Amino acid sequence: MITVYSVTALIMAYLCGSIPTAVWIGMAFYKVDVREYGSGNAGATNTFRVLGKKAGIPVMLLDIFKGWAATNFAYFIGASATGAINSTAYTNYELALGIAAVMGHLFPIFAGFRGGKGVATLFGMILAIHFHAALLCIIVFITVLLISKYVSLSSIAAAFTYPIGVTFVFPTPIRSIVIYGMCICVLVLVTHQKNIERLIRGKESKVNFFKKKATA
Repeated sequence: MITVYSVTALIMAYLCGSIPTAVWIGMAFYKVDVREYGSGNAGATNTFRVLGKKAGIPVMLLDIFKGWAATNFAYFIGASATGAINSTAYTNYELALGIAAVMGHLFPIFAGFRGGKGVATLFGMILAIHFHAALLCIIVFITVLLISKYVSLSSIAAAFTYPIGVTFVFPTPIRSIVIYGMCICVLVLVTHQKNIERLIRGKESKVNFFKKKATA
């Protein structure tokens, strides 16, 4: 049921996702707008590439936290609205709020609607909704990253792992979670279209996490 509280929570989730951590940290500590360098995205990967790990790590953690925190707004409206935290209606609240946060990251009102690709924020959302599937995604992401050194390829692999995880490895009776998992695959493919093209041409940049600062 749509209420003033649920609509307010959606707006808050979007605003939470809209916090442009990469832009604000880059400007505050380095006087650099990361969107003007590297891939041009305001996300953790480009921050690692442009400013190095000292800026990239906090941006990544904060972007994950945005998704996790926004999704957990459901705790304040879902339990009272549905009467049970473990109900399907409650989970749907979580999904709606998490998606609002991801849209905020992709199109942040606080940064001229020029955001990142949403992978870290998506992961924070998954972490809040299905912890075990999120851990599986982490394992796949790290494994692919160590082998390939491509963050984009690792993100795509992790995105495809989630629907497999909630369908076969840790099956859930809530159909909306499975449908959402399929939507994640489509979203990540769309936002990583240029990366996929560069991967095919062999021109995708590899990230060196031991480098203090990457060349713009």
